[in-house]
This record gives sequence, structure tokens and C-alpha cells, in this order.
Amino acid sequence: MKVSMPTIRSLTSIKAQLWLPGDPAARSRGGTEMGFNTIMVQLDVDSPAAQRASFALKLARQFEATLIGFAAADPYVFVPGMHGDLAAAEIIRQRSEEIEEHLKTLKQEFLSIVGDDASWREEIGDPTGLLATHARAADLIVTGAPTPSAADDHRRVVDIGTLILSAGRPVLLAADKLAPLDTTKVVVAWKDAREARRAVADAMPFLTNAQDVLVATIEEQNQRNARENISDVIRFLMRHGVKARSEVLGVGHADAGEAIAELARGMGAELVVAGGYGHSRVREWAFGGMTRSLIEEGSVNRLFSN
Repeated sequence: MKVSMPTIRSLTSIKAQLWLPGDPAARSRGGTEMGFNTIMVQLDVDSPAAQRASFALKLARQFEATLIGFAAADPYVFVPGMHGDLAAAEIIRQRSEEIEEHLKTLKQEFLSIVGDDASWREEIGDPTGLLATHARAADLIVTGAPTPSAADDHRRVVDIGTLILSAGRPVLLAADKLAPLDTTKVVVAWKDAREARRAVADAMPFLTNAQDVLVATIEEQNQRNARENISDVIRFLMRHGVKARSEVLGVGHADAGEAIAELARGMGAELVVAGGYGHSRVREWAFGGMTRSLIEEGSVNRLFSN
């Protein structure tokens, strides 16, 4: 059966017929059954495990995936002065013991929620760097915003921005409410860049199961170019059995990330897929406006890739 494609010039909103990933017709058109085989959920040492663990468990069950719990914290402290090294060593020892106790409690709580089918990993050290390293064992990393009291303490909680740019895996930043993720409707925040292309490919297990995928791009100087490149994305998704449509947003001087989040809320989408745009500046990561804004947007779930 031939599928007639709309021309680029006439493209304002493309809707593709839904072919279920498991349907033979879908496979004949390039659609494949996709999923996540292993999901790693990061837990904060100073926060209860229950909500984030339950969120990740439901996700793992949806994809019939193996679930791995992970937690880490860094006891490092700098004490200036003549006897600083000795004082720092003693403080680090005490803090390490404290962290070990927290990890023990967290592990017990996690396993009591997820059962024997899951596994557990813990380390003492930089939580962001260690999680990025352990990401080699998973298809997807699940994390969330730290509690307000611990948000600025990167020795005990993960720096989300650094994780996105260093993990080499898609990072699902859960919404603040941590309700079960409904991916019936998904928004893809598109920009014609490597990060967005990577995000679309990484999010395919979610996209192939969705009933409505809206690929949204921000109108810039050349609207025709925006429509042309977004049409390629729609056709790519169609060939993978994804029901997708497109929209070019004119936001003017408004915040692009807020516009995408508002679009998602307006259509009832609980997941936004986006590229993590940033670059290294000596000792920190500098982010583009959309990435920074979406990281801070806790009303929806966000999947980032870099």
C-alpha cells in the first residue's frame, strides 16, 4: 500500500495514520517494536525513596524492563588552616559513616517497594559523576528535582544539567508531582540540531506507544526552513509507526521553554521530549534558554538527550 506524502510547501500540520508497533503492517513500513530493557532510577540520599521508586517501577513494568536503584553522596569538605587536612579527614570519616547509614536505609526502602526483581547500586562520591558512569548499565535514567532544602548541595544530590550532558543516555526528569506517567500524548520540542535528533531517537519507545505526538518548533527568522525541516521529522516518525503532527510556534520575545510547557499542558501531554543544548565553560555547563527553562519546569515530565 502506497502512502501519499504531503508536499513540504503545503505542510502546516501532518497527521499520520497510527500503525501499532506490533502490527505486521507497521513493521512493513519501517515500524519496529521498541522499548527500554533496563531503567536506572536515581534516589537522593536525604529524601524518601517511595515516590520516585514507585514512579520508576510503573515505568519499568510498562516496558517489562529491569529496574536498578542508584544512590550516592560525597562526604568531601574543605577546612582551611594549618591543621586543615587532619580536621577535614575526620569530618570526611564522620560524613562517610553518616552517608553509609542513609544508603542502607534507602536501599531497604527501595527494595521493599520494588521487590526482588530490581537491583541496587550505591557509592560514596560525587553523585552526578558516579550516576553518569553507572549509566552505562541502563537504557534510560530516571531522576527528579531534589528537595528545595538540598537543591544547591551538589555533593548530596545530582546536578541535572551536568548529568544530561555527560551521561550518554536519555534522562527522564520526572514532574514534581511524580504521578504515574501517561504517554498517550507527547510533545517533541524540535530544533534542527544534533541534540534534538538524538532525543527523538532515544524517545522512540514512548513515541511509538503514543496516540498523539506533536512536534513543535519555534519560529525563527526563516519560517519556511522551519516547516521544511520539521516535515522531515514527521515523515521519519511516520515510518516508525508514530502518529504525529507538527506546529510552528511564534513566541516572539517570550521564553521558548515556557511556551513548549504551556503547549504540553494545553493539549494534556504529560511528557516533553527535548534536546539538552549546552557547552562546557571551564568548570561549568552553559545552557541555552530552552534547556534551562525546561529543566526548571516541574509541571511536566521531560526527557532530555544530548
